[in-house]
Amino acid sequence: MRRTRVLTAVLALAAGLLTGGPPALAAAPPDRPAAAADAPARSALAADTYTWKNARIDGGGFVPGIVFNRGERNLAYARTDIGGAYRWQEQTKSWTPLLDSVGWDDWGHTGVVSLASDPVDPDRVYAAAGTYTNDWDPNNGAVLRSADRGASWRKADLPFKLGGNMPGRGMGERLAVDPHRNSVLYLGAPSGKGLWRSTDSGASWSKVTAFPNPGTYVQDPSDTSGYASDNQGIVWVTFDESTGTPGSATRTIYVGVADTENAVYRSTDAGATWARVAGQPTGQLAHKGVLDAENGHLYLAYSDKGGPYDGGKGRLWRYTTATGAWTDISPVAEVDTYYGFSGLTVDRQNPGTLMATAYSSWWPDTQIFRSTDSGATWTRAWDYSSYPNRANRYTMDVSSVPWLTWGANPSPPEQTPKLGWMTEALEIDPFDPDRMMYGTGATVYGTENLTNWDRDTTFTITPMVRGLEETAVNDLASPPSGAPLLSALGDIGGFRHTDLAKVPSMMFTQPNFTSTTSLDFAESNPNTVVRTGDLDSGPHIAFSTDNGANWFAGTDPSGVSGGGTVAAGADGSRFVWSPRGAGVHHTTGFGTSWSASSGIPEGAVVESDRVDPKTFYGFRSGKFYVSTDGGATFTASPATGLPSGDSVRYKALPGAKGDIWLAGGESGGTYGLWHSTNGGQSFTELQGVDEADTVGFGKAAPGASYQTVFTSAKIDGVRGIFRSTDQGRSWTRINDDAHQWGWTGAAITGDPRVYGRVYVATNGRGIVYGDTSDTGGGDDGGGGTDPDPDPEPTGACKVSYEITNQWSDGFQAQVQVTNTGPDAWKGWSLAWSFTDGQRVSQLWNGVHAQSGPAVTVRNADWNGTVAAGSSVGFGFTASRSATNTQPVAFALDGRACTVA
Repeated sequence: MRRTRVLTAVLALAAGLLTGGPPALAAAPPDRPAAAADAPARSALAADTYTWKNARIDGGGFVPGIVFNRGERNLAYARTDIGGAYRWQEQTKSWTPLLDSVGWDDWGHTGVVSLASDPVDPDRVYAAAGTYTNDWDPNNGAVLRSADRGASWRKADLPFKLGGNMPGRGMGERLAVDPHRNSVLYLGAPSGKGLWRSTDSGASWSKVTAFPNPGTYVQDPSDTSGYASDNQGIVWVTFDESTGTPGSATRTIYVGVADTENAVYRSTDAGATWARVAGQPTGQLAHKGVLDAENGHLYLAYSDKGGPYDGGKGRLWRYTTATGAWTDISPVAEVDTYYGFSGLTVDRQNPGTLMATAYSSWWPDTQIFRSTDSGATWTRAWDYSSYPNRANRYTMDVSSVPWLTWGANPSPPEQTPKLGWMTEALEIDPFDPDRMMYGTGATVYGTENLTNWDRDTTFTITPMVRGLEETAVNDLASPPSGAPLLSALGDIGGFRHTDLAKVPSMMFTQPNFTSTTSLDFAESNPNTVVRTGDLDSGPHIAFSTDNGANWFAGTDPSGVSGGGTVAAGADGSRFVWSPRGAGVHHTTGFGTSWSASSGIPEGAVVESDRVDPKTFYGFRSGKFYVSTDGGATFTASPATGLPSGDSVRYKALPGAKGDIWLAGGESGGTYGLWHSTNGGQSFTELQGVDEADTVGFGKAAPGASYQTVFTSAKIDGVRGIFRSTDQGRSWTRINDDAHQWGWTGAAITGDPRVYGRVYVATNGRGIVYGDTSDTGGGDDGGGGTDPDPDPEPTGACKVSYEITNQWSDGFQAQVQVTNTGPDAWKGWSLAWSFTDGQRVSQLWNGVHAQSGPAVTVRNADWNGTVAAGSSVGFGFTASRSATNTQPVAFALDGRACTVA
């Protein structure tokens, strides 16, 4: 796995890769819009309008939290540990990503440790964001707040870190809105930082100094990395809505603390004073606290560990709020548990009905329990009929996401697909007793006929995960023939996409790597593909002779402990492999025997020349290495001035021997993009590229002879995804502030068959690909000298206006403006009028003003240059009334535009 920093996953099939992000960067100023971008150094940098989508996988990571709004039907959210947050779209039965605007500097805010949906004002939603509490994440956490259901956000920075991908992340929810005075919120902090409160709808936060216990539990005190040795802190906040009236703060609040002896605290005076709840059970952690105010019961799910992987014992308890009585309502005797309880939910339409999960039951499956009498008696989702055979109350249909079977054929009592693992999120729809959703380590499952359970007829479980893409991407390849995309992924291995809009039938198998770290194909023989990866036991390399459709395992050299990087010779006749735990090796054929390579250090990143089948390259610790004998011997290049560390990615250009592009470096040191045309003997640094982390190639622009170059980089002070069609002399930013996806430093590649198409690796938002609205051209208008430095727009323009999302009193729209005239624009201003009282509340990629119905949007500092034939886009959110008529006329600097 090629990353700035690489860590070992705690368990296979876990959700987020425990991977550090980019080097430490300056923290953002407090309380700024979360989608705001850094200001560029100059405005000459061109921009293009791209359409961005995911190559569909559907899921692929841990979903530790699902939150239904208690005040509005069909409004639900999901949080992920490294991939942001999502909102449910009932019309399409899919999820919409909400945190794609998180940028490179704030990459840790793609980890969401808690979500809260305002029950009083359903337009308001809050996310507690931050990925790690140790130094893997250089920034503090933040509470993001939205008044438009996550379409846009504002950010309040916190004076401590949050751990969306830390141990204990499935407990919660740590963030809660007072159901009677919704300007009041509470947040439970990790790391001994205590309980925090906001009284201004999340804009500012202060510590609740009266709260007595910041938590004591750590998973592993001996862990020197700080990952498993952090205090898991305060883990949930629950309001008793029966103790308040609208407009006044709720008086009784329960708080769960990661402390096996003192797990539950209560305030009966709206948070002024707190006390340990008397008589509570000890010896375990309360993962969840769910209150049924109608019957006066607080239900608690306990485990002896913090999860989400571990847990060997657990209990379910019911606390009667009126009398203070504690009742053990566990569905099995403690001696018979080998798991902890975590997922916990109450049927709000039938409050005596509750459900819980055995989240840490990995084998033979997870278990889900259901009670219709407040926990007095229980039934299970499955039982043994006669061991090892099972009788299930459910059927599973994963035809929409067929890879969830893992291609497995287990022996009973295991089944495929599994009911799940790491099942810490479980929610019954508060408006529909038949609908239930739960999260696993790989997907969101759900049912819409849950009450069949109570009638002793089967209910159907299906993936409810479309649109939620949560894979960490390690490598990408787009061959010139065959499937357009091959991927190397954390946790679920990787896929061969023959259709980007469809979920592949299966991940790579035979073998199934827990994480694929590297893949490559033979440039002149794309049917030959190789991949390497991590596996608890078994080979770490596999080969395909049919473009990745089928695979067979190779043989490891002695000492291999991980996948490392691999390169295929241009004709597929030989391979060079740099695995973890062993030095660089080479082979002819398909890896039945390997020979050690000489002249190159262990751990080098290896690649192949795309023309000469005997030429391979390596990089390690600032030195570039070249082999011309099929990888048998390497020689250090005399090239100087390259990054001194190992955070480097490089590729050789198809069709040109010895044409190499190299990206990498670290903040505070040598950092940029280099080009060699002599096989790595020397490199030229590209000017204007402040930082670069990836590089890849795609089809040349119409009229251009050199392939299009793509990079994730900072150019002229702007962080983004960039394209060059003139060998790096000029660059076009092709993403925008609404599409940043946190850290994008693992891999990038263009498509050799589709001009402008680019595939971007994210660390938790899956594989993102973009298609251009540009028709191409020599330099994309990318900052070359213009004979007229400030030509006025000619008025020749075309506008498309699309409403991309809409809710009861607001909407989100995207506008694209195309320059159909003969000259480049150096500054633009677009005007239109609304007819139904719509008011723009926030706009990105431009600056807006509104007077009555009249709206004017002018360019931002960085996207004022629009070449002839190119487009620029911006988006906004706005309020609306019952009707929302779209504008029918637009004017560019007073001149009418064509409306698409």
